[in-house]
Amino acid sequence: MAAYILKRLLLMIPTLFGVMLLTFIVTQFVPGGPVEQLIHKMQSQGQSQGEAGGSSQTLYRGNAGLDKEKLAELNALYGFDKPATERFFTMISNYIVFDLGDSYYYQESVVQLMASKLPVSISLGLWTFVLVYLSCIPLGIIKAVKDGTPFDVFTSTVILIGYAIPGFVLGIFLLVLFGGGSFWDLFPLRGLTSDNWETLSWFGKITDYLWHITLPVISLVVGSFAVMTILTKNSFLEEIRKQYVLTARAKGLSENTVLYKHVFRNAMIPLVTGFPSAFIGAFFAGSILIESIFSLDGLGLLAYDSILKRDYPVVLGTLYLFTLLGLVAKLITDISYVLVDPRIQFESQK
Repeated sequence: MAAYILKRLLLMIPTLFGVMLLTFIVTQFVPGGPVEQLIHKMQSQGQSQGEAGGSSQTLYRGNAGLDKEKLAELNALYGFDKPATERFFTMISNYIVFDLGDSYYYQESVVQLMASKLPVSISLGLWTFVLVYLSCIPLGIIKAVKDGTPFDVFTSTVILIGYAIPGFVLGIFLLVLFGGGSFWDLFPLRGLTSDNWETLSWFGKITDYLWHITLPVISLVVGSFAVMTILTKNSFLEEIRKQYVLTARAKGLSENTVLYKHVFRNAMIPLVTGFPSAFIGAFFAGSILIESIFSLDGLGLLAYDSILKRDYPVVLGTLYLFTLLGLVAKLITDISYVLVDPRIQFESQK
């Protein structure tokens, strides 16, 4: 096991390096970089001041644009005066010590910027994770026991309909229905808390938070029910049909004893081993569209805005962190297979 873990850790290095290299190469060919964005902003300011009859004090000189010296200063400001290879290896060396640089647009550290967005992403992700696991596993077990019954058919139809509805469509529908649209004004339209949240009592803060998070979480959870429920059902059905279950029943054991003492332990292996990846992924599970619809300033919306604004430090920094956490989650998942079922061996037996 120690040799396998060491091998996986060593494989993470070229994988992470390759992901960052490909993304860095793509950013070099994307038009409208940060320098072009700043020039366009200067041009817009100059035109607006010209229309107002004032004199522009910006670096942009109307139709003459920027002179070569000022353009060179802008390139040096963003580090584009250096060769691409030098910039890439400098970036990687900084990433090793988790120095993700500073945002071009927000003018602050990428780490601090991501930390400020974490509460929204954690709220959406963890609530979705907890509700899905607590609801789908019991429902999947009941569906496996009552396989083929009207209850099984009805619940399968309902969760598949929910799976077919995109989360952002459901979010818009909930806002129109319950967010002060054409029907009821029961839930807030935006934000994670109210403006007067600091002045509320501790009970008022909890209820205010839950009041704001209800509709976004519903929009994310409904589409996630189908996969986990069907996976749980199929896993239990596979175990129920095995020979050891028939033997246990032949010995006179009760159905509950067979199900929860013998079947449950084996059927839960694929669900338990997927727990680490799901738990780590919960921190970044917020949907870009859901965050946009409900005006929630989370990591998903930050990554999307940084791509539009060509804020390369934020784009590459968030990608680096997400990729690293994903690789670690995969390793923990593989290790959990052995911990849950010692019969599994990753190395070949001689």
